[in-house]
Amino acid sequence: MQTEYQEMWRDLGLDLEAHAMLLDSLGAGYREVFSSQANRPRETAYLDFVMSEVHGLRIKELLEAKKAGRKVIGAFCVFVPEEIVLAADAILVGLCTGADFGLELVESTLPRTTCALIKSAFGFKLSRVCPYLEAADMVVGENTCDGKKKSYEILGGLVDNLYVMDLPQQKSALGRQLLAGEYRRFLTAVEKLSGVEITAGRLRRGIEIVNRKRRALERLSRLRAADPAPISGLDALLINQVAFYDDPERFTAAIEKLGDELEERIQKKISPFPAGTPRILVSGCPMAVPNWKLPRLVEQAGAVIVGEESCVGERGWRNLTGNDGETVEELLAAIVDRYYKIDCAIFTPNPEREEHIIELADRLQVNGIIHYSLQFCQPYTIESRPLKSRLSRLSGFREKGISLLNIETDYSMEDSGQLQTRIEAFIEMIDRR
Repeated sequence: MQTEYQEMWRDLGLDLEAHAMLLDSLGAGYREVFSSQANRPRETAYLDFVMSEVHGLRIKELLEAKKAGRKVIGAFCVFVPEEIVLAADAILVGLCTGADFGLELVESTLPRTTCALIKSAFGFKLSRVCPYLEAADMVVGENTCDGKKKSYEILGGLVDNLYVMDLPQQKSALGRQLLAGEYRRFLTAVEKLSGVEITAGRLRRGIEIVNRKRRALERLSRLRAADPAPISGLDALLINQVAFYDDPERFTAAIEKLGDELEERIQKKISPFPAGTPRILVSGCPMAVPNWKLPRLVEQAGAVIVGEESCVGERGWRNLTGNDGETVEELLAAIVDRYYKIDCAIFTPNPEREEHIIELADRLQVNGIIHYSLQFCQPYTIESRPLKSRLSRLSGFREKGISLLNIETDYSMEDSGQLQTRIEAFIEMIDRR
């Protein structure tokens, strides 16, 4: 891939030397983390292919689509409705985060105490190593937190077409009204960008494509409730990560085939793990490619991750969008209804998220919960404290011996030894219970 796509990357304005370093690191990390796993489902070969071409063939596809007149829209957040983008025959892709890159450049632009995810996004841009960002005709930022809100003031000077979407911070009638207004504004902006009028038929088609993808991911989640789990937490996380980059219809077809295989594995009790392996739910901040540090440490320590209460996980695909409206306004209202249910930590108060964690822990029959916060991410770090307090008071959790471990980290590997010690002790405690 390094040779085949050089001209394409050069035309996008990438720093070829820095990009080569990134790809070498990504490839080596992927082989070490994923290819070394035992007894993977055969259909995960699709994931291997996607990751081998994540900056190659997929970028070529996007550029060919642009030549054919389609627009590419890049986003950082699950609040950006893919249904609207698809309705305009445009393509939505996730933008690069998940690793430290160009940290010196970033810390000359943003405060050192900025959230690791925001710094990562800026690092990929300032270092010119994210082809998705450079290929995007529009970059959508969203005001989910104060760090993002203020950083977009700077990012606007670094990208050609930054669109900032405001989001409510409280679940109220006014909050829903704000979200509805913002989605109407976004629909208008996408129509203007694409030159395509979004009709009810087009919008319904976009809803159907995204709903089918969500059903495939929801099925995967249900199948992971089996003991032994038919797939590793690492591979399940990778599926959710790839969902942000891949063509949605191709991705859905591949995950449906994987779901068929997982059902067979459950019947035959085929698993990467023995029955009775401690079962962990990871909750909190999103984990974008190539952020595999915590899941790898957990599964190396002898546990299996069976669920992710995260934007790169259940929070990202949970709940379908209603598609029985007859007009654009009715279908747009259904989109607002669906996205308004997202229980991101930006909301205050946010009791729905606690309830969902409790429901997930019960459905997936977990033995422990690891709450994951990125360094300097105030919303999730703050929510971790009352969550631990509430779970400790629940009789059902006490009876089942379910404990919660709070972890705050970043994308570097410097704290891996310390994290390994804490995670191993946590799993040993679960084993004793």
